[in-house]
Amino acid sequence: MPKLYDISATLVNGFPVWPGDPEIRLEQFSRIEDGAEANVSQLCMPVHGGTHMDAPYHFVQGGKTIEELPLEVLIGPAQVIQLADSVKVITGDIVRSSGIQRGIERVLFKTRNSQYWIHSSGQFHQDFTAMDADGAQAIVDMGIKLVGIDYFSIAPFDSSVPTHTVLLGNGVAILETCNLSQVEPGLYTLAALPIKLGGSDGAPTRAVLISIL
Repeated sequence: MPKLYDISATLVNGFPVWPGDPEIRLEQFSRIEDGAEANVSQLCMPVHGGTHMDAPYHFVQGGKTIEELPLEVLIGPAQVIQLADSVKVITGDIVRSSGIQRGIERVLFKTRNSQYWIHSSGQFHQDFTAMDADGAQAIVDMGIKLVGIDYFSIAPFDSSVPTHTVLLGNGVAILETCNLSQVEPGLYTLAALPIKLGGSDGAPTRAVLISIL
């Protein structure tokens, strides 16, 4: 029987967000124990909080918004690529030599970032492994339609624009804040469906990998 891996972050109060973004707040405003008929909660968060998908509009004026992403890109065969802990920047050379199989259109990079999920402290780490613009161009050149990373951004903390612009400007969907700590490298089926927010530059996403027997 295929094994299913939930690679989504569990959102709770205090979950880290990108510096400067609104904090995540999950609150109950109706409680059965207080005499209400039902428990009802409300959630306040940035659309790029937790596991989420970037739409082209995030960095490309006039680009597609999240509800316009084609569903066929978000569901299908995917490859998890394990990179050495020594890799701090995912360059074009690293992308091309990483073992991505021919014809694969969805790639998730498992890096040293995954240790942050194992040893979670609620802290945002600025020195995470990320992809530079050259690596992004290699992704585009290989015909990849979706790329994911095991931390809050595919781009370096101090240089967000170039990587995002190359990927999103070429229609590559970006899945960020994936918890790949329990996932081995290899081939899977990915299902990553963002909330259908009209006109948004991104959306929280429930993402799962299904092993291929």
